[in-house]
Order: sequence, then structure tokens, then C-alpha cells
Amino acid sequence: MTSPGPVLREDRDGAAFLTLNRPEQRNALSREMIEVLQRQLDAVGADPAVRVVVLAGSGPAFCAGHDLREMRQIDDEEALQALFRQCSRMMMTLRRIPQPVIARVHGLATAAGCQLVAMCDLVVAAEEATFAVSGINVGLFCSTPGVALSRQVARRHALEMLLTGEPIDARAAERKGLVNRVVPSSDLDHEVGRLVATLVTKSPAAVASGKRMFYEQAEMDLAAAYEHAGEVMARDMMSADAGEGIDAFLEKRVPRWRGR
Repeated sequence: MTSPGPVLREDRDGAAFLTLNRPEQRNALSREMIEVLQRQLDAVGADPAVRVVVLAGSGPAFCAGHDLREMRQIDDEEALQALFRQCSRMMMTLRRIPQPVIARVHGLATAAGCQLVAMCDLVVAAEEATFAVSGINVGLFCSTPGVALSRQVARRHALEMLLTGEPIDARAAERKGLVNRVVPSSDLDHEVGRLVATLVTKSPAAVASGKRMFYEQAEMDLAAAYEHAGEVMARDMMSADAGEGIDAFLEKRVPRWRGR
């Protein structure tokens, strides 16, 4: 299905493709776009037919961050706090939905656009893509993007990007751990499709449980993380999909997953 508006959705082959659709504004995150993206993420998260989510951008940029023109018109601190709470909720939804979210980055991803990338589970970027947290250049430290960035790359790399506002290219982003795979732009859709095709073959129950556990343990100390992971693994071992998967492996056949 496809829907018009600031975020487009298309479903195919077990994946939901969500495309930011304000190309003339370089897909800047207006309040409307944040609201629509939140609704779309809530919908796909509840849809058992969707096994993977791909987040992309239309036009020349992936996402140029918050809509500064719109933000400049807000002269009330409480209203600005509400906007950032709304955006943070949407960002956290990327982590909370059960499906893996792949960022397909073909161009510029800056400020809150770089935050979007950092909040996705996996990132495939074209060689031409660039990444920055450039709020410092207009007198505004990228505080909320810094939360996501500091959890994906080493702190010194994150702080350098935040303090200088200087962009990095896709290969540098890959070296710093922000990006999984970098390919020529002509191969971007093929590489994203290859990753989607791999993920949709996995148990949706195991993927959902594993994604949730991964981010939970990352916020714990080592002992607590092992304790939590052991509890989750023991519980998952009792699931129908784990039994089916192990039986299929032993019997040398393709497993028949039951869903999440």
C-alpha cells in the first residue's frame, strides 16, 4: 500500500518501506512529519506481516534535521520542549518496534537526520552520503542528536562531530561505527534488498526478542547484562520457534516460523 503525504509507505516482500517525503525541504523534520512518522511506525510495529522496516528519504537528501524555519517561529520554551519530547518519542519508537529498522542513506543526514540514522538498527549508505551534527554552526549544540550519536560511536568521535559540526563521509561513518555497509549509489537498493531478504528469513519472534534484549542489556553493567541475557535466552529456548528451528536444523530442512 502507498499513502500520500510527508511520509510514504510501501509494503513488499515482508518489508515496509517508509520514505520521508519533503524533498524540497531536504526532508527536514516538521512537526507534521514527526507526527506522521510516529503514526506510521506505530502501525508497522503492530503489523505481523511486516518483518523489516526500511527508512529512506526522497530527493537529494536523506534528512536535513529539524525544520529550522518552523522552529524559529516558536517563541515559547514549553512549546519547544513539547516538540523535542514529540521527536524523542518518535526516535525511541524506532528502537521499540519489534522489527529491525534499516536506514537507507543516499545523501545528506545532518543534525536530527543523523540522529534518525543513529537510532535505526542497521544502516546502509551510498558512498556519496554525508553525516553531521551541525547545530553548533548556527549556535545550537545538537543535544538530542548527541544522545543517539554517543550510543553508536566512541565518545571522542561523537564529541568531535558535535563540537565542530564538520561532516564526515560514508566511509568515515563506517569506520566510526555509525554505518554498517557502504556501497556505490547504483548498488544501494540492491544492498538494502539483500539485507532485507536475509532478515525476513529469520524467526520474527527471535528477532523481536533479540532486538529488545540487545538494547536493554546495553544500558546495564556487565553482570546484570549477563543475568538478563541468560533469562531471556532461557525463556526464548522454550518458544515454539526455537523448538522448530532446532528441529529443522537437525532434520536439515527449512524451518516454518509461527510469527511473533
